[in-house]
Amino acid sequence: MTGALFEITFYLAAPFWLLMIFAPTWSGTARVAASPLTVLPVLAVYVVMAVPVFPELWAAVSSPDIDTFRELTALAGGAGTVWAQVIAWDLLVGQWMYLQGRKLGLSPLLMGPLLVLTILLSPFGLLIFLAVRAVRLRRRAALTG
Repeated sequence: MTGALFEITFYLAAPFWLLMIFAPTWSGTARVAASPLTVLPVLAVYVVMAVPVFPELWAAVSSPDIDTFRELTALAGGAGTVWAQVIAWDLLVGQWMYLQGRKLGLSPLLMGPLLVLTILLSPFGLLIFLAVRAVRLRRRAALTG
């Protein structure tokens, strides 16, 4: 069951990513992206996987240590729990990036690849987006000030 839950986790988030990447200008996409409730299905999977490994999970987060974390992720349920958490937070980061990109008038041709990068390697996608956002905000300030 853990393997199936691990696999389904991404598919629960995928529709929201697809909307932001392939239908960025549709009004429904902005409404969906504005809701933090999109992560609820992924968080439900997280809870189902976290409960059986809660003692190991608690040990890993309450007293961070690489060996304790390694022990957690060596368990199928532990790795699945961490994966579900990553998927949920990546989706929230992606939604924020999407909304900020729309607010700043960034092209969907720029945001699409940035969102794909965020799906795959969210810290890199977020760092690049933050740089693009800073440049855009500076340009706006220069034009208005």
